[in-house]
Amino acid sequence: MGLAAGWALEAAGLCPIVKRIWTPSWVLYSGGWCFVLLAVFYLLTEVWGWQRWAYALVVVGVNSITAYCMAHLTVDFIRSSLRTHLGERFFLLLGEPYKPLVMGLSILLLEWLILLWLYRRRIFIKI
Repeated sequence: MGLAAGWALEAAGLCPIVKRIWTPSWVLYSGGWCFVLLAVFYLLTEVWGWQRWAYALVVVGVNSITAYCMAHLTVDFIRSSLRTHLGERFFLLLGEPYKPLVMGLSILLLEWLILLWLYRRRIFIKI
């Protein structure tokens, strides 16, 4: 419904779909996509029982507060530690243009491994 409403506002010329300024048509359109994706994921995991693919998301989800805090408080420490232990050349595996991507994926992997360690030991940090 949101997809159709947002698209209709755009097509009628009443309100363009512009993400940068969050027009009402953009809100309806993007919200519609969110509901479509939610329905697809619900169908895959709950109705059809395909839950194995979501394991990585479950690991993050059960300690989401911890993941949020790690992402904002430890990134600089992890980045400097990775540079110290792996060296700058490691992050040039795919070439200079992809150095930030390799660094970001390395940080993400390390944070996920910390969350996996917490998950396996049944440590759930909650407020």
